[in-house]
Amino acid sequence: MNEEILQRIDRNYGIENWSSGYFGVNPQGNIVVHPAMHDSRWVDLKSVVDHLVHERKLSLPILLRFPQILTNQLKLLTGAYRDSIEQFGYQGKHYPVFPMKVNPRREVVEEFLKETGRHRVGLECGSKAELYAAIAQDQTPESLLICNGFKDESFCRLALLGVQSGKRVVVVIEKANELKILLRVCNELGVFPWIGLRAKLYTRGSGKWASSGGDSAKFGLTTSEILQCVRLLREEGREQCLRLLHFHIGSQITDIKRVKNAMKEAARVYAKIHQWGLPVDYLDIGGGLGVDYDGSKTRTESSMNYTVEEFANDVVYTVQTVCDEEDVPHPNLVTESGRMMTAYHTVLVVSIREEIETFADDQPEVTIDEDDPQVITELKGLCDDLNGKNYFEYYHDAVEHKDELHTQFNLGLISLEDRAKGEVLYWEICARALRESEQTRNPNEEFEDVKRILAAKYLCNFSLFRSAPDSWAIGQLFPIVPLHRLHDPKIDFATLVDVTCDSDGKIDKFVDLRDVKETLELPEWRESEDYFLGIFLIGAYQEVMGSYHNLFGLPNEAQIFIEAPDRFHVAKIVSGSKIQDMVSFARYDVHHLHDQFAKRVRGMAVNGQTTSDAAEQLMRQYEAAATWSTYLD
Repeated sequence: MNEEILQRIDRNYGIENWSSGYFGVNPQGNIVVHPAMHDSRWVDLKSVVDHLVHERKLSLPILLRFPQILTNQLKLLTGAYRDSIEQFGYQGKHYPVFPMKVNPRREVVEEFLKETGRHRVGLECGSKAELYAAIAQDQTPESLLICNGFKDESFCRLALLGVQSGKRVVVVIEKANELKILLRVCNELGVFPWIGLRAKLYTRGSGKWASSGGDSAKFGLTTSEILQCVRLLREEGREQCLRLLHFHIGSQITDIKRVKNAMKEAARVYAKIHQWGLPVDYLDIGGGLGVDYDGSKTRTESSMNYTVEEFANDVVYTVQTVCDEEDVPHPNLVTESGRMMTAYHTVLVVSIREEIETFADDQPEVTIDEDDPQVITELKGLCDDLNGKNYFEYYHDAVEHKDELHTQFNLGLISLEDRAKGEVLYWEICARALRESEQTRNPNEEFEDVKRILAAKYLCNFSLFRSAPDSWAIGQLFPIVPLHRLHDPKIDFATLVDVTCDSDGKIDKFVDLRDVKETLELPEWRESEDYFLGIFLIGAYQEVMGSYHNLFGLPNEAQIFIEAPDRFHVAKIVSGSKIQDMVSFARYDVHHLHDQFAKRVRGMAVNGQTTSDAAEQLMRQYEAAATWSTYLD
């Protein structure tokens, strides 16, 4: 590809800015994926999808999972802390913990735990279900099993079961009454875990989840509650169980200054507790390490103004400085950076099924009759004479004429046919003026609304609510790029709509270095040709938080290992939800539905509305439909 095409691809999609070296473009104009930055191994994503669709007979949408990226993100995280600890002479160790709430899928959890011996990877649980799964997993004895979230007696009993099975379990106290419950169960069973206290810091994070910290935070103990817990531990003679101080100021922290402030405050709290003679020696800094979804490296909500290395350096240096001032040992650092660890490893591949026509598409050419109203004649003149010099002026004239057109129609002065003519001419003028503006070096911002209105709507075979719910719920931006045809010169401005019957099932905000784009530049849709889009960086939270709106289920899934340049191995395929799965989810009994349908059609046969053979055939067809995908074929 020549330099001009490469610049256009970079301008439209900014792949190098947000991909962290995992994704790129090959000379054929297709997206490729690498298992790590600068790794010579790669695979063409279009080739992977073609193989899965045509040879493995999978239907779209397909979630592609790349376990090697999980492993590499873990290495980046642990490497950053290792280097910082060595650089500053820090005396504690780093303990990475994967929070299961980010992505509790077995394939993800087990991939991280393969590295537990090398990196001391542990798990964090916030519910009994997560804890139940976690205590059966293989971990190195040194790694941690952190129990966060609100707890009752059964939660505590389950945690102690983990202790009895040889796990290094840390039960983090979120509210003072939990400690009483825990100690009662411990005394009953004669089993004691490590105990952590979650501090409610004054410092708040930044970005969408800033409310996770500060005085009004949902979780955490106030200073007086921490003192109350310490007194209770001493009264029970169990102060030796207190080993960890925990805090969390929010996910996706966008501003590194907030991290520094939080570390100073938390390190002071840790130092004061240690000075009371308590054996606390772990500081759990929670999550918060961001992902640069839009590649801008700024404090915007979909980015962050720091690197992983800078984050680790600031954590280590700040905690060390405070501890040295307070003359207390450096604590072991526990991190729960789940978003950073998982976001990059999945790509949702969707197919564009068709283009939903816009105002200016496929309209017949307007011819002017001598008895047409003057407003129509003038709009036709503007349309015919518009060029690169006058397009801005003519566009403004057309806006005035459109208002006049509707005024005259409301007064009954022109017919419905005249109104239709005028609207066709108006949108044609808008489309031509937009094209002229886009050909200039600095396109006029006034045409952004025109671009948005005229943008093609591409119907994509997926459910936004199932596979990228944060896009709908909180306006999270995810990079979206065609997997192929990136060098195609014919470009449409488009927005995306999903297959749900919900008007919110759309994506009309896209990543951009300078701003948030309201349209995406996409190769022109061609009927009867494969057209695949990838939604990237959705490995964190999206799978577990997706809903079953309209009873659209889980997509098909494939686990891909990259073996060599242009060589890959499909390690695992997980079938997506079938119709019968989703109706069962909605509490229907599939067998009862079959019986109801059979009763109905057999009744029709008895009444002479159909034959017995036809009724039997209908029943077979209905039962067979239960195994169909919930998505479009």
